[in-house]
Amino acid sequence: MKALQFSFIIPVFNRPDEVQELLSSFSSLDGDLSFEIVIVEDGSSIDCKTIVENFDDLNIAYYYKENSGPGDSRNFGMQKAKGNYFIILDSDCLLPKQYLTIVNNYLSSNFVHCYGGPDAAHSSFTDLQKAINFAMTSFITTGGIRGGRISGDKFQPRSFNMGLSKEAFLKSGGFGVIHPGEDPDLSIRLNNLGYETILINEAYVYHKRRISWKKFYQQVHKFGLVRPILNKWHPKTSRLTYWFPTLFSIGFIVSIVLFLLDYQFFLGIYIFYLALAFILAYTKTLNLSVAIQSILAIFIQFFGYGYGFLKSTFAISVLNKRPEQRFPKLFFKNAK
Repeated sequence: MKALQFSFIIPVFNRPDEVQELLSSFSSLDGDLSFEIVIVEDGSSIDCKTIVENFDDLNIAYYYKENSGPGDSRNFGMQKAKGNYFIILDSDCLLPKQYLTIVNNYLSSNFVHCYGGPDAAHSSFTDLQKAINFAMTSFITTGGIRGGRISGDKFQPRSFNMGLSKEAFLKSGGFGVIHPGEDPDLSIRLNNLGYETILINEAYVYHKRRISWKKFYQQVHKFGLVRPILNKWHPKTSRLTYWFPTLFSIGFIVSIVLFLLDYQFFLGIYIFYLALAFILAYTKTLNLSVAIQSILAIFIQFFGYGYGFLKSTFAISVLNKRPEQRFPKLFFKNAK
């Protein structure tokens, strides 16, 4: 194995403040490992070039290109990078000081061509951000899939915190034009090529997610729309568990109707589940506001994803619509 030479790949779209915070976390990394940071401005109208120039202590390569989506921008960055191992981050992440040391130590003794790491909430995050983080990462929600491995499944790293060797990038062709969903699509194609994808539990990032409740719904709704498309492209990866948010949502509506008809049992199951979620959120954060908002976040996550999944499944599997035709906003065009 060649010596690891790390290049961080960060696509950016109108987020100079996020870049400021992310680069500040780079400046605080432990150890003396050398690394390169490749920032790809994806057609932003508010660029971060001035921010980047202020961090002259970091080895940063800055590029501006026309807007073609995060997947294509990551590919662009990896093509320009000088390293042989790429670490892909979202611009709304912060790095713990031990991050690169953990990754380097793991890969030096257990080399893999692709890894993913979980996300966590920093103490400075707002209650809303912490509540959404709980919904997206807790083992009792579908978010647990993103931070851990389902028994019998190969881990599918997410591009907010993902490592990829240069060899695997060149063999796979990198990310596709779908968004969201470009990261599990790449992970599946890597597995089909014989590359292992693993989770490094200790290599977490703080994922800030600067979104409102409305934007959170839009995000998880898109996740739901994308999954049936991935199932169609990669039928062997289809799982019954992907139906869970849809079944949860329909079941909750049915339980309300049954409650009005004096059947209380089914609603009681939901109340028990939500009470458990509340206790886990409070235990994790010791914050009553976060625990309460976590319940709302779970409902938005399940209903948004579940409705998107059902709508996309009906359009693709029943009406036989082409995904690019039915959901054009999920697809970007490659930059020229």
